[in-house]
Amino acid sequence: MARFPKSTLPPGLIIRTGRLVWSGLWHVMMSRMAPPTPEGDYVRPASEFRQSLGSELFPPDADRYCLIVGMGCPWAHRTLVVRALKGLAAAVPVVLVEPDADRGSWRFIEPFEGCDTLPELYQLAQSGYQGRSTVPVLWDSQQRTIVNNESAEIIVMLDQALNGVAAHAELELYPTSLRPQIDAWNERIYATVNNGVYRCGFAQSQAAYDRACTALFSTLDAIDGTLANQRYLCGNRITLADVRLFTTLFRFDAVYYSLFKCDRRRIQDYPFLGPYLRDLYQQPGIADTCDLEAVKRDYFGNLFPLNPGGIIPQGPGTAFLEKPHNRAMVGI
Repeated sequence: MARFPKSTLPPGLIIRTGRLVWSGLWHVMMSRMAPPTPEGDYVRPASEFRQSLGSELFPPDADRYCLIVGMGCPWAHRTLVVRALKGLAAAVPVVLVEPDADRGSWRFIEPFEGCDTLPELYQLAQSGYQGRSTVPVLWDSQQRTIVNNESAEIIVMLDQALNGVAAHAELELYPTSLRPQIDAWNERIYATVNNGVYRCGFAQSQAAYDRACTALFSTLDAIDGTLANQRYLCGNRITLADVRLFTTLFRFDAVYYSLFKCDRRRIQDYPFLGPYLRDLYQQPGIADTCDLEAVKRDYFGNLFPLNPGGIIPQGPGTAFLEKPHNRAMVGI
C-alpha cells in the first residue's frame, strides 16, 4: 500500500477520482431528496391531502383532531405557533415525530394509531399511497384519517375554524380586511424566503444557487425596509404573514446561513429584521414552540448530502432572541 506524508493530501489522481465519485453520488442523493429542474433549481412538490375543517365530513369538534409535527420542521412549526397564539393547546393535542436518517423518513417518538413511522400512518389514511409523507399533519382521530398536510391551509383552519374551543378566539390572524396584503406577502415570502432558503441549499448548479440567493436577500432587504416604519408586515398587528416568516427567520442564523449557504448577512445583523424576530419570539407562548437544539440536530444530523460528517455545531443559542426588541412603539 502506498504511503504518503501525513501532512499532505494523496496524489492528484486519487483526489480527482474521489471528487468525481463523490460528485456523482451527491447528485444522485440530492436528486432523490430534492428533485431539481434541468437547470438545477429545486422545486418543492405539492401537498396532497387538502380537506378542510368546518365541512360536514370534518366538523370543528374539540378533542377530535391532533397535529403531528417534527420540532425541526419550519412548516410544522407554523402550526405550533398558531396553536399557541389562539390558545388551542387543550383542544388540539400534539403528536411528535423525529427524523430517521437511515430510512429518510419521520418516525413517531411513541407509536401512534398502531404505527411506528409516518409513512405507515399515511398508508393507514390512504391505502397504496405513493407520495411524500411529510409534516405537519392534521389528523382526525375519529375517522383515523388525514384531514390536511399543507401547512399554509392548516394554519388558516386553526385561526378560523376552531374559535368555539380556542382560549383566544378574539385574535384574528387572517382578518378579511388585510387578506389581500397578507396574501401578497405570503406569495412573495414563500417563493423567495420560506422555500427560497431550500432553493439555495438544494441548488444543484451554481446558476440555480445564484438566482435563489439573490432573490432571497432581495426580499429580506425589502422586508427590513418595510419594518423600519411598522411593527409587523401588515401594520401594528400580528398576522399569518408574520407567522409564516417567523419560522424561517428563527432557523436562519443557526442553520440556513451556513448549511444552506445563505451567508450574505445574518438576520441579527439587519437593523429591523433582527429586532422584529425578537419581538415575535417574545410573544406569549411562541418561545415554547421553539426548540433550536432539535432544529440543529435535524438539519445538520440528517441532511447527509449537505453535511456528510454529521457534525452538529455548538452555536448559536437563543441569547440573541431574548434581548429587548424595542419595537412596541414602531409605527404608532
